[in-house]
Amino acid sequence: MPKAKGVKQIASNRKAFHDYFVLERFEAGIELFGTEVKSIRAGNMNLKDSFCTIKNGELFARGLHISPYEHGNIFNRDPMRPKRLLMHKREILKLNARVMQDGVALIPLSLYFKDSRVKLELGLCKGKKLHDKRDAAAERDAQRDIARAMRNDY
Repeated sequence: MPKAKGVKQIASNRKAFHDYFVLERFEAGIELFGTEVKSIRAGNMNLKDSFCTIKNGELFARGLHISPYEHGNIFNRDPMRPKRLLMHKREILKLNARVMQDGVALIPLSLYFKDSRVKLELGLCKGKKLHDKRDAAAERDAQRDIARAMRNDY
């Protein structure tokens, strides 16, 4: 049976785009067990309150909730266990330097299949202040009003 080709979005962290400015994006592999992959294929996961940490030169995603697989019995893992992310050592060290120096955070933005492999999109993010969130909401409302007016004119 041939492997699946292309990119298929599984989940995205919309709350991250509301709470943070995304400065840069990175792609990382994720180390999972078989029942976790099956649960992800079924769409049973949540990125909402997740973040990434770097410890001993390794990158971990914390707060990434993958629900136990229904038919997994004893092979199911803890849904909230830290998942190791796979990146080159040089990239991890560069990210660690940026996080320690600039006061930015590593936030998972989306999870997707890329040619049958699970990938995580990381964002190097800086937190938004309340007035930034209000400005973004006002701009979004203005764009919606413009689109509505354009639609009604025709």
